[in-house]
Parts: sequence; C-alpha cells; structure tokens
Amino acid sequence: MIVLIAPEEDIHNEFIILNQLFEAGLEYYHLRKPKKNYQEHCDYINKINVKYHSRIVVHYFHELINEYDLKGIHFQEQKRRDNIDNPGQYFKGLNMFGKTISSSFHEPDDLGNCEFEFDYHLLSPVFSSISKEGYEGKGFDVNDIDKYIVGMGGVTTNNLSEFAKLGFKGVGVLGGIWNNSKPVEAFMKMKSYFEQ
Repeated sequence: MIVLIAPEEDIHNEFIILNQLFEAGLEYYHLRKPKKNYQEHCDYINKINVKYHSRIVVHYFHELINEYDLKGIHFQEQKRRDNIDNPGQYFKGLNMFGKTISSSFHEPDDLGNCEFEFDYHLLSPVFSSISKEGYEGKGFDVNDIDKYIVGMGGVTTNNLSEFAKLGFKGVGVLGGIWNNSKPVEAFMKMKSYFEQ
C-alpha cells in the first residue's frame, strides 16, 4: 500500500503530476494543505479529474466528505486526541458510509493502545525525513502490533524492504515522490515492489 501525501506548499505542475500518478495507479492521496481554507480545498479538488476523487483522503475540513465522493478522512494526532474519545459525536453529520478513517501516530505505544479501530495508521518518522529537515528517523519495529500500519519518514525506492522487515504493511511518502526529478517513475517503482 502506498499513501502519497500532498506537498504542503503548492508546486509547479502539481496537478499534471498528480493526474499522471492517478493514471499510474495511485489509490491513496492524502490531501494535506494546512494553509488552505475550505474554499481553497474545494478549488483544489475541483482541479482533479472527478474520476479520481474517490482516491482522495482529506486531513482538514472533514465535512468535504459530504460534498465530494472522497475516499475518506484522516485524523492528525492532535485532532484524534481531541475528538476520538467521543467518536459518535464527531461522525454525526458526516456521510462516512463505505469511507476510510485513518490517523497519524508518532509513538508505537500510542498506536498499539489506541482503542478506536482505524482502517490504517500512519506512523512516523521511521527513517529520517526527506521533506522535513531535522526530522530524525526512529527505526520503529511494529512486527508485534496487530494493526494495519503504514510507515512514513525517509521513504525512497531503495528502502522499501527495510519497511517490510520492520513490520509495515505499506509506506506513506511525500519527499520520495514530490522531491524526485521523475516522480511518476519513482511511484511506479514503489508500486511494482508492493505488487510482487
């Protein structure tokens, strides 16, 4: 499983690259644009071919799930802590039928002890980040946690087997694709690794 995180700042040719990635088989695109407001999120989604909307997971403005046929919603760590203790209340008014719910974690113990059943969990940083300076990898081993965990931090086309050895079922990638001079080729390499 490959989860692609949106670049925080808009980049040149972002939508051209993104549509090529969807064409190449990208299934999980996490729309994480902390500086964009609700309307800017709508404008962004509207620039993506409608047939790919069902592959988009939103980090902000979860109510977008009612406006578009999206894949799901994602909880960043603080938002999870603030809302998931009383999830029934949070999901009231959100059309979540058939949608994914995921969350970010930064400590394996928090992830292991979390009682809410997420469809998948992002754990970071496994290796030192490509896109965030000073974000040192911690080499988390999750082989003993019986949950669907996706490793993030320092993902490249060359270290996917390291993630597998540590017990991750997939990778969450940002810099390994967006900072690559050939992002679609890098994605295709990662995809073929997971298809083996």
